[in-house]
Amino acid sequence: MWVLGQHDEPYKKLRNSLLNLVGNTPLVRLRKVIPPDVSDKVEIYAKLESFNPGGSVKDRPALSMFLDAMEKGLITKDKVVIDATSGNTGIALAMAGASLGIRVELAMPSNVSEERKRIIKAYGARVYFTDPLEGTDGAILFVREKVSKEPDKYVYLDQYNNPANWKAHFYSTGIEIWHQVGGRITHFVAGIGTGGTIMGTGRRLKIYNPDVQIIGVQPAYPFHGIEGLKHIESSIKPGIFDETFLDRTIFVETEPAYEMTKRLARDEGILAGQSCGAALFAAIRVARELEEGVIVVIFPDGGEKYLTTAPYRDL
Repeated sequence: MWVLGQHDEPYKKLRNSLLNLVGNTPLVRLRKVIPPDVSDKVEIYAKLESFNPGGSVKDRPALSMFLDAMEKGLITKDKVVIDATSGNTGIALAMAGASLGIRVELAMPSNVSEERKRIIKAYGARVYFTDPLEGTDGAILFVREKVSKEPDKYVYLDQYNNPANWKAHFYSTGIEIWHQVGGRITHFVAGIGTGGTIMGTGRRLKIYNPDVQIIGVQPAYPFHGIEGLKHIESSIKPGIFDETFLDRTIFVETEPAYEMTKRLARDEGILAGQSCGAALFAAIRVARELEEGVIVVIFPDGGEKYLTTAPYRDL
């Protein structure tokens, strides 16, 4: 899936490693969670990104950003890769760093799920916890200050502004989806965090068919409980995200996202993260408006990282 650059040396450690398993995730049609008022001629498919080796869609941009920085000669044995994260990108970077022998440091809000904190530490990355009330914006500002003080020490991948983020999906996710549904896709639905997934996948799908509708999903409010999603208007806007590219944005409240997350486990056997529930809630809203169509929705990760959080806490 990944196209090697002109300089072969950085990729020797990539071959025959688990990083080769990134991408080519399964697509599953959802049936039991689809309400009866949705037309039988509307199909909804979930792209299960939890099947990536690091457990989330963020494996794709993490590997892409790593390889891009390596090819440019930015990453050396003396450098430390650093970035801000809400969790999944941090896990993916920590995993890639462990596999490639590169030191990784991360900043993340202290209220992210305990599971994600421990997974990152298990990979050997150093973690700085920031004010939970500031969300990922606080983590971004922390990293920017740290890099400004020690610019020679760090390679700041900056997932929110790095084109290698969305290009990962342009060269993988979008192509996979198109072929998995035989080119029949009419609507693509994805949550917005950095914006990389929806921008890269959406751009690829629009090349295949300009009529494919690209639909973004955001939390309804600035203060929400849907880990991994970003309320763009109240946050530091990711440089790689362009809302004018989207055909539509759907805002989802926290409780419906949680309820849909729990239903996925009970009714479909899919243990999913909170942002999956939010994306599916939006996809069903779109489905109700159609007489026929093929909707593909991204499920960014699995529920194993959220068992101590609200959707699963009372089980």
